[in-house]
Amino acid sequence: MLDWDDLRFFLALVRHGSLSAAARVLHVSQSTVGRRLNTLEATLAVRLLNRTPEGYVPTLAGEEVREKAERLEAEALALERDVTGRDTRLRGLVRVTCAETMAAHLLAPSFASLHARHPDIMIELIPNPRELSLAMREADVSVRMRQPEQHDLVVRRIGGIAFGLYATSDYILERGELNFEEGCPDHHLITQMEDSQEMTQSAWLTEMAPMSRVVLQTSSHEAAVLAAANGGGLACLARFRGDEEPRLIRMEVPTEPPSADILLLVHKDNRDTPRIRTVLIHITESIHALAHVLQPTGSNEEDVQGVGV
Repeated sequence: MLDWDDLRFFLALVRHGSLSAAARVLHVSQSTVGRRLNTLEATLAVRLLNRTPEGYVPTLAGEEVREKAERLEAEALALERDVTGRDTRLRGLVRVTCAETMAAHLLAPSFASLHARHPDIMIELIPNPRELSLAMREADVSVRMRQPEQHDLVVRRIGGIAFGLYATSDYILERGELNFEEGCPDHHLITQMEDSQEMTQSAWLTEMAPMSRVVLQTSSHEAAVLAAANGGGLACLARFRGDEEPRLIRMEVPTEPPSADILLLVHKDNRDTPRIRTVLIHITESIHALAHVLQPTGSNEEDVQGVGV
């Protein structure tokens, strides 16, 4: 008899292309994913995936199975959301996904007070640069800095994040003052990779310093902070991180970098589930309480270094 769990493993492998990536998403070992695929192919007596240098690719039979399995998955998830929405208990698991720096410095510290008030709610905090699917129940709640591509979501702006340009004093002594009129020649830039949540800020940086050279790209804001703090170059960083890093100095710039919205996302079918609603309210209140840190007003001569020429 066909096992739905085998189909679930098959879909993860098709979507992510490798045993290791599918295993990470499913929180199992690579051998488990491979074993499930073998079981499904043996049950159906047909090869479903071909292994190529670019990853696993569906065969013609695999494409047909994928189409039918995704329909089954959609129905199962719809049923789960419907039943979950009727759960009136303030207990159970709530999966929250966000970027790494936001998880470590904003959300994780706040969850102690949530647990004190609601000890039966368990949070699974998933730092991930990519947008996890709320419809597929990869997460229940998402905190992001750009509009989602997913459908059937309720999106609310709960705050904003101010950015600044940072470097170390030793780096400025070595590379020279910033000459924005000439495009900051002889300087190094640390930017975010394409399709990251901070593309707007990275674009601002490269426009401000077109004669500089990008020496590091990363999908991790925390990696950019530490690279800049160790003299790696200029980086456009969230002020709540850059201002707190003692090795970094915020530079004066002709035009301030664009800020970013903090967006709270939940699937429309789950927003009224009591435990999820409680987590949504908690995150909103926590971000509101940090508004003075996330978007500090004004600046002074003590925390801004130099003058762009």
